[in-house]
Amino acid sequence: MINHTLKRRLESVVLPYVQMPAQYVGGERNIVVKNHADVKGKLAIGFPDAYTIGMSHHGLQVLYSMINRRDDWCAERVFTPWPDMEAKLREHDLPLYTLETFTPLNEFDVVGLSLQYEISSPNVLTMIDLGGIPLEAEDRTMADPLLLAGGPCCQNPEPMADYFDVMVTGDGEPALPVICDAWLKLRNEARLPDGSYTPGEAGRREREEALAKIAAEFEFAYVPRFYTPEYVDGRVSANPRNRDDVPETIAPSVISDLDGIPLPTAPIVPYVKCVHDRIAIEIMRGCPHLCRFCQSTVIKRPLRIREVDTIVDAAMESYRNTGYNEISVLSLSSSDYPHFEPLIRRLHEVFRPLGVNITVPSLRVNDQLRSLPELIGSERRRSLTLAPEVARDDMREQIRKKIKNSDLIEGCRAAFQNGFESVKLYFMCGLPGERQVDLDGIVDLAEAIARVGKEVNGRNARVTASVSNFVPKAHTPYQWNGMQSREYFQWAHKYLYSRRQIRSVNIKCHDIETSLLEGVLSRGDRRTGKAIRLAWERGARMDGWTEHLDPERWWTAIEDAGLDVQNLLHDKYELMDKLPWDHVNVKFGRTYLEKEQTRATVQLADMAAAI
Repeated sequence: MINHTLKRRLESVVLPYVQMPAQYVGGERNIVVKNHADVKGKLAIGFPDAYTIGMSHHGLQVLYSMINRRDDWCAERVFTPWPDMEAKLREHDLPLYTLETFTPLNEFDVVGLSLQYEISSPNVLTMIDLGGIPLEAEDRTMADPLLLAGGPCCQNPEPMADYFDVMVTGDGEPALPVICDAWLKLRNEARLPDGSYTPGEAGRREREEALAKIAAEFEFAYVPRFYTPEYVDGRVSANPRNRDDVPETIAPSVISDLDGIPLPTAPIVPYVKCVHDRIAIEIMRGCPHLCRFCQSTVIKRPLRIREVDTIVDAAMESYRNTGYNEISVLSLSSSDYPHFEPLIRRLHEVFRPLGVNITVPSLRVNDQLRSLPELIGSERRRSLTLAPEVARDDMREQIRKKIKNSDLIEGCRAAFQNGFESVKLYFMCGLPGERQVDLDGIVDLAEAIARVGKEVNGRNARVTASVSNFVPKAHTPYQWNGMQSREYFQWAHKYLYSRRQIRSVNIKCHDIETSLLEGVLSRGDRRTGKAIRLAWERGARMDGWTEHLDPERWWTAIEDAGLDVQNLLHDKYELMDKLPWDHVNVKFGRTYLEKEQTRATVQLADMAAAI
C-alpha cells in the first residue's frame, strides 16, 4: 500500500536536510489511505504551491473528500516542494510523490491540478517534471497519467495549454468524477496483454484519439491540442478547432443543487501551521452583484445556496472531527446569503458554549453593515475587513459596485462600539477612467474611518488601506481594456503615500512588477506558454512568494519568447476584436459582457465631461 522503499530513501537522504520536513511526510489526522490493489482508479490532487497554502484551500478538501467517498477510486495529495526539497529530490534522482502512500505521480491514472494564481505557473512545470511525466502534452502516451486542470486560471486556458491534456472551467464537483471514469475506461481499453501501453509515435496518436473522445463527450472538457490559434498583427484572430468531432466552444461545468453536494466534514488537520487553521464551510456559491471588474461573479454563476441546517450540521461534524476552535463561513459575499442573520445567530448559539469562534471574511458594504458588528463580534476577532474597491460614488457607479460611504462609515462606527479595534479596506487603483480625485478618496475615506474610531474610543483607529493594481481579467466587462503602465502605478502609489496625514492609517500598495506579470499571464495567448517555460528553466520557483520572485528573469523570458507586452497587456481591444479566451464560454456569454462594457464607456465619458 505505502511505497516503503521510497519512504525509507526520503527519511535517510532527503528529509533530514530540508526545512519543515513535516510538510512532506503525510500521516495527518483524517487523511484517507487506500490500498491501490483494492481500487480501480488512482487520482493525485495537486496544488501548485507550498503545502501551507494548498492545505488552506477549501476546494482541495472538497474534491479529496468527494473522490475518497467512492470505493473504486482513491484520491491522494501532492504540493509543490520548496526549492531545497526539489534540489534534494533531483540530487538523489527521486520523484515527486503523494503524501498518502509515497507513490510517484507518474503511477497515477489522473493528476489534477488547481490553477489559482497565474504567477504560480512555473510550479506546475516543477510538479509535472519531478513527477516523471513529459512536460508537453503532445509527448505523452497512454502510459502517462491524464493531466487535468481546473480553477480560475482556466478561464483563459491558453498560457498553460501546452502542458495539460484537459482543462475544465466551472464547478469541479460534477466534472472531476466523470472525466476520471471516462479516462480510466479508455486507459484500460488501450492496455496491451502484458499490461503495458503502445510506445512511441503510435502511442501518442492513440492518446490523441482517446482525448478526442473526452472532448466530444463532455462540453466542459477543453482539450487544447484540438484548437489552433491564428494570429494577425501580433494578436489572436481566431482559435478554430482542427478536427470536426470536438466542440467549437467550451461550456462551464455547473452544479445545479449546491445543497446536495456533501461538505467535507472530516477535513485533514495538518501537523504544521498553515495560512488558515480553521474549519471552512461554503455557504453560497456565486454572487448576486454584477461588479464589472470582478471575474468571480461572472464565472461562478448562477447563485446557489446551502440551507442553514446543512451548514450548521456540517460545522458541528467538522468540529468533532478536528477540534478546531474557529469556523469560517465562505462565499464571495457572505452577508448577501439570504438567511445570513439566522445562520450567524444559530452558529453562535451552537458553538459559543464550546469556545468556537465564528468568522465572516467577506462582508457586503450596505445598510446591513450597521448591525453586523454586534452580530459577528467575538472575544478573539478585533479587526473588520471590508472591500469598498473605490472611494467615490461616481466611480462606484462606473464599476457597478453600489455601496455608499455613509453605510461603510456607520458600519465601522458600530464595529468600534462593539469592541473592534481596527479596519482593513481593500481598494484598487488603475481602473478604467481613474482620476486623481479617486486616489484622493482612498486616503480621505481611510482617515475618516480612523477619526470615527477617535470619536468612539478617544483615539484614532488603526486603518489599513490595501491597494491592488487593477488587472482587466478575462470574462469581465473590462476585458477589452488595457492595463495601466508601470509608470502610472509608480506615480499613483507615490501620490497615495504622500497624502496620508494620520499616523494610524497605513497605505499598503501591491507590488507593481507582480501585478504586471499577473496581467501578462492572465491575458496572454498560447505563445505565453513559451515564456513560462523559459522562466521555469531559468529558475523561476515559488514566485507567488515575494522573496522568491525575480521580475527581471520573467521580463527577459517574455522578451526572449517574442511577446509584445505593450500589444498584449497595455493596448486596449476593440469591442469586436477576437480575444484569446473567446472559445471558453461563461453564463450570459459575450453579449452580456459587450453590453456592460458599452454602458461603462458611456459612464466614463459622462464622468470626464463632469470634471
